[in-house]
Amino acid sequence: MDYRSAIAQGPALSQVNADALVLVLAPEHSAVANPELDRLVKEALDSGDFALKAGRTLYLHRPAGLKAPRLVLVAAANAQTKSLKAAVAKGVAALKDSAAAHVAVALADGLLPDADAAQTLAQSVVAAVADTVYVFRDTKPSAPKPGALKKVTLLHAADVAAAAKTGLAQGEAVAEGVTLARHLGNLPANHCTPSHLAAEARRIGKAHKHIGVQVLERPALEKLGMGSFLSVTKGSAEPPKFIVLRYEGAAASQAPVVLVGKGITFDTGGISLKPGAGMDEMKFDMGGAASVLGTFQSLALLKPKLNVIGLIPTCENMPSGTATKPGDVVKSMSGQTIEVLNTDAEGRLILCDALTYAERFKPAAVVDIATLTGACVIALGNIHSGLFSADDELAQALLSAGQSSLDTAWRMPLDEAYGESLKSNFADLGNVGGREGGAITAAVFLSKFTKAYRWAHLDIAGTAWKSGGAKGGTGRPVGLLTQFLLDQAAAGKGALQRKAEAKKPSAKPAAKTVAKPAAKKAVAPKAAAKSVVKPAAQA
Repeated sequence: MDYRSAIAQGPALSQVNADALVLVLAPEHSAVANPELDRLVKEALDSGDFALKAGRTLYLHRPAGLKAPRLVLVAAANAQTKSLKAAVAKGVAALKDSAAAHVAVALADGLLPDADAAQTLAQSVVAAVADTVYVFRDTKPSAPKPGALKKVTLLHAADVAAAAKTGLAQGEAVAEGVTLARHLGNLPANHCTPSHLAAEARRIGKAHKHIGVQVLERPALEKLGMGSFLSVTKGSAEPPKFIVLRYEGAAASQAPVVLVGKGITFDTGGISLKPGAGMDEMKFDMGGAASVLGTFQSLALLKPKLNVIGLIPTCENMPSGTATKPGDVVKSMSGQTIEVLNTDAEGRLILCDALTYAERFKPAAVVDIATLTGACVIALGNIHSGLFSADDELAQALLSAGQSSLDTAWRMPLDEAYGESLKSNFADLGNVGGREGGAITAAVFLSKFTKAYRWAHLDIAGTAWKSGGAKGGTGRPVGLLTQFLLDQAAAGKGALQRKAEAKKPSAKPAAKTVAKPAAKKAVAPKAAAKSVVKPAAQA
């Protein structure tokens, strides 16, 4: 898709040379200072064919007074970016089956008040278009052929031209990452195997010289002592892979941010077998891995000045005569032993060894991403990803990135008291607690392997996938992760890293440790500047 921006407002809108014009309106924002368009809008409202209510659209063919042969009026709920994005998606969808190859998008007066708003909206326009035109056809020859749409132009005032251009470039990069993650989640499990994820990582590395890729095979994992990870693979004929990606955008001395993505390419539950109904959807249990690969795709295009490590433990969880059994005790890479009380709580078993492996990078922060628990879906539905962290600053940085990118998260509690249910009579800890607070106890389990660094956990079980008629991957939380990394890059060396350095003990054991002044919060790119993040709520 070719994304452009152009200066055009008021009278100039009548002469826009495009196959279609999408005009976004909102209550109290229904004028564009263009006589022809204002007349058409008034007539549509007066006739009752159109209303300024969220989602309402009206298609007009060859409207009088306009050069564009097609006009789509679409109403947003309000002037917020989320509403405007939804309206753009509606407007483009109305043209999806038309012959329009070039669509121009314009907004009513007052909906783009400043450069920050323009940059954010430009990103959202790209996201809306990419989502609307996406069609999965890899294993479906009967899927609709690609539509005619090839070019989208965002129209705006002259004073926000630079911001709009920047927003489109960032939006396009993020959209590529989101689409990749979405596509990987949609692939059937007999296509998207651990080997396929490894091949996809290698493809990204080959295409971008500043991204390095290493894939560790079973012998290397055995040598590292990843007994917890390997216990999950015992029932499957598919070989496990441990994928390591390196994005080097800053000096080697700068501590990296590490992203760890759960990569269960199919989850039967193992010996603790899942019910048959809905098991087909367990192909998306590699949503965390997909989001890490998608984020690296975006990083490769944006080239921010920071270092990022991606870790993806990937395998299948299958039942067989060799599979791990409930009650088995395995030894993790950390040395801690785990009683496997439920083989369907396998994600935390592969993640804990990856989290231990992350220590070698001396990270500024580690964020793991996993379709971890059904309990998180019950708690938060499909609106917010669940965020768990004992680090207030790291949690706030992720929440802020989610708000800016419209890929939101909600902070959940992580009280140590929840860990009482993980005690075992036969190992250092069990892999599950009780039914109550399942998403929290899963996060507490992971926290046992993260004492060496700043850490946060994103449970995306409810947000990485849609069920029902719209069944399929969403590509979340690539938007959140990419914005978080851009925010850290904008902070120079990185606020998170500076705080971590301030915590280091003095070189002289006898001397008192003098606390350094708290680092200033990282300044996000303009795309995130207008977003105000409220203090994290506790569930």
